Amino acid sequence: MEFCNNILETIGNTPMVMLNRIAADLPATVLIKMETFNPGHSIKDRMALKMLEDAEQRGDIKPGGTIIECTSGNTGMGLALAAAVKGYKCIFTTTDKQSKEKTDMLKAVGGEVIVCPTNVESDDPRSYYSVAKRLSTEIPNSYWCNQYDNLSNRAAHYESTGPEIWKQTEGKITHLVVGVGTGGTISGTGRYLKERKPDVKVWGIDTYGSVFKKYHETGIFDNNEIYPYITEGIGEDILPENVDFTVIDLFEKVSDKDGALMARRLAREEGLLLGYSAGSAVAGLLQLKDQLKAGDVVVVVVHDHGSRYVGKIFNDDWMRERGFLDTELRVKDLVALKKDKSFITVQTTDSVRDAFNLMKTNNISQLPVMAGQEIAGSLTESVVLSSLLENPLQNSEKQVLSIMGAPFPQVEEGLPFSMLSKYFSQSTPAVLAKDTAGQWHILTQFDVIQAI
Repeated sequence: MEFCNNILETIGNTPMVMLNRIAADLPATVLIKMETFNPGHSIKDRMALKMLEDAEQRGDIKPGGTIIECTSGNTGMGLALAAAVKGYKCIFTTTDKQSKEKTDMLKAVGGEVIVCPTNVESDDPRSYYSVAKRLSTEIPNSYWCNQYDNLSNRAAHYESTGPEIWKQTEGKITHLVVGVGTGGTISGTGRYLKERKPDVKVWGIDTYGSVFKKYHETGIFDNNEIYPYITEGIGEDILPENVDFTVIDLFEKVSDKDGALMARRLAREEGLLLGYSAGSAVAGLLQLKDQLKAGDVVVVVVHDHGSRYVGKIFNDDWMRERGFLDTELRVKDLVALKKDKSFITVQTTDSVRDAFNLMKTNNISQLPVMAGQEIAGSLTESVVLSSLLENPLQNSEKQVLSIMGAPFPQVEEGLPFSMLSKYFSQSTPAVLAKDTAGQWHILTQFDVIQAI
């Protein structure tokens, strides 16, 4: 029988998936290291277990003790899973900018969650750092993991994430792209890879409102760089000891909006439901695309799963409230809302009977007509029905070419919803749009009605 003795044995050995549509214009192969396959659905499972096991070996926590950590949610989840298996209690401090899904999930796995204000200095007694530190001095047999300065964090990635990527790419990796928060992932993984291949480029993704980029470039800790931001999981207003700036070749900043929009694109265009920082990492890579060349192999390490953000970046109202989405839907939004995106067509040489059967089978009222791979015309149910009623036996065997109308109008996928009305009419019940990947879509009047 094949099984694991407990859930902790499933941590690591996550797959890599190639990015296709979004990276279509890049000369390099782009691979996503899918850390969402860990049991806590984030990369933090690796370092959470490592921090706890190292603490056990040092005797910093005894059986029945309490784990304390300041977390944006993911490290807390990893620690909570380990605590459940090992029999510890958990207290987590987090900030009020974190998604409700994260705090609810921490509670679901047995953690006590204390929400602290975001917009205070790190040494303010109300900050989630300070509250965690204070609790660790007040509660007997407790251990504050302190993922920011606990070097077991980056050791976990040196021992596991780095070797996995090296093996999975057969040593062909040329670029590592990672969102930087505590710094453990990029520092541990990057150091392992550079020890084996010194010319590997390590790119850190930062956010506006964080100190990392300017400090890396100038050595100056500039308080003027610090201001509130929405992106979760990356950027800091402190310099964690886990950040090894000597390993990182450059930092690239990504705006809150661009990170959120890219996360949504990853879900809709690649089928990858990933978190906010994953959107930032891929957006940052695209901003740096001019530094890539043919033959490069880029690995983007993503931190967590999109289920953590269904009330935020995957919620249209939340996005619009922050000005991240246009208030008006566009053609691509209407296409995305369609449950069935099949592009069903007939050829000019098909029979009218074939077209009729296709409409009946798929419960549709219109069909684009193709001549090979080119759009040649259109059919509507009224035209087909009129032809069959006129002479059922003879006309049913006629070629579609003999009764088809003009092609449906073609529109840009960025066309605003309000401008669609000039294309629709009694004789034109649909329009066609091609997405960035070159795939055709049909948008009918009924699709529009459903969307609104």
